[in-house]
Amino acid sequence: MPKTFLAKFPAKSLCVFAFVVTALAVVLVEGLPGQSVYTPGKRPETEPWNAGLRMEMQAPPAQGVAVRAGRLFDPKSGTNLLNQIILLKGDRITDVGPADKIQIPPGAQVIDLSRATVLPGLIDHHVHLMQEQQPNDGRASFLGLHYALKNLNAGFTTLVDMGSPFSYAIVELRDAINKGWVPGPRLQVTGPQLNPRGAQAYASPSLVGPFGFGPGAPVWQNSQNINGPWAARAAVRDHSHYGVDWIKIYETEDYEGGGYPEPAGAGAFLPDGKMINVPSLSLEENQAIVDEAHRRGLKVACHAYGGEGLRSCLQAGVDMPMHVIVGVTGAEGLDEETMRYFQTPLADGTMRPVMQTLWDLIGDLEERDHKATGGKKSRFQLTELSFKRLTAAGVRQIFGSGAYIGGHGIQAFQFGVYVKWGMKPADALRMATSNAAGTLNFGLGQQVGYVEKGRYADLVAVNGDPLNDITEMERVKFVMKGGVVFKNDIFKNEVK
Repeated sequence: MPKTFLAKFPAKSLCVFAFVVTALAVVLVEGLPGQSVYTPGKRPETEPWNAGLRMEMQAPPAQGVAVRAGRLFDPKSGTNLLNQIILLKGDRITDVGPADKIQIPPGAQVIDLSRATVLPGLIDHHVHLMQEQQPNDGRASFLGLHYALKNLNAGFTTLVDMGSPFSYAIVELRDAINKGWVPGPRLQVTGPQLNPRGAQAYASPSLVGPFGFGPGAPVWQNSQNINGPWAARAAVRDHSHYGVDWIKIYETEDYEGGGYPEPAGAGAFLPDGKMINVPSLSLEENQAIVDEAHRRGLKVACHAYGGEGLRSCLQAGVDMPMHVIVGVTGAEGLDEETMRYFQTPLADGTMRPVMQTLWDLIGDLEERDHKATGGKKSRFQLTELSFKRLTAAGVRQIFGSGAYIGGHGIQAFQFGVYVKWGMKPADALRMATSNAAGTLNFGLGQQVGYVEKGRYADLVAVNGDPLNDITEMERVKFVMKGGVVFKNDIFKNEVK
């Protein structure tokens, strides 16, 4: 724009003009208050993201930090506590309470979030940071770190990577973050999934050999040879030796040999709209996996859309059933047998949770489902039915997106879907805080999920009140992980 044009306007007007331009840019990326980036039938994806331009890191000073929180979401009560002070020292919270009862230490840095809502750092229990096959583990690690930082920038300070088919490099990324070699969210990982995930028949090799060893280079996920309980135990032991936190298994496949769906890869349905749920593992193999994993301190998660595969998963005592789109009998909206499993305690006495991803079920996947059924059904549509029944029965729902590639950093739109499906905003927020924390392994759940004394200083904040407008969670403005501020755009560019 020519300088002579700008010179016609007073300085105050130019400031307002600059604010409007900046605000419009923010709206284009994040949307307006009360509006979601999600529209039915379209999968939201993040824009290209440059960590060098978009992230900041402010380490806490030795004197500590005091955060003034105008509203502090408390998962225990499901309410906002007003006018709170959060004291931090290093990577831990040292005290929390009303402003008139908490004294700020001399010299402490004060972060003013007095007009914002502060929440515990969010947890996404189902992402795929290394979903794409890369030419080497080095590139896989850097790309995985890039995706991890996108999630952190969106407020997800803890992630569970639920499968890296081609590499164990996710274990090294977790350890590098924990050692402070690179910044990033807290991670728990499964490494490669234990068995194949079949959406359509695989290409057969030209030479005779075990499944998973051709054509092309062997893939970790497809070469475990889980055929029988002892082979299943051996695969779990291998994963344990390589340092994973969880075991991920596939219980259902989406195709019937060379038959349905038609055409191949068109979706997980028969032409009459019935879901295809071919069981991947036997009950005995599932039981061996769960037993061996628990002996080694690992937890087990199963991908199970429904049918016999879901039944085997639930009977074997898997810690985290995922998806649960139809019942063990294939019933839409679930069935009494499925509900009995969820209402029966696990071996350790705890009640079984459920995770129902949304991001990965829409977009291309929903289009393929509609193609297979003539537009009648999709996995996303059926998930609404099962979600409502499980939630009404009091089954603990865990936030998981299934995000890969373009889904990292955009998954908070799911909160709005949960609320649209009848969940209270406070319960939707619990899914990604206290509920998700309670399912983490190796005691991490006692360190995150709440803003409490002694826990990690993992905080996020939004300008508005998500209990009144849940779409605020799509516009996280402040992110702190372990006392380090990674983002602080609270009321940034506001005209005063």
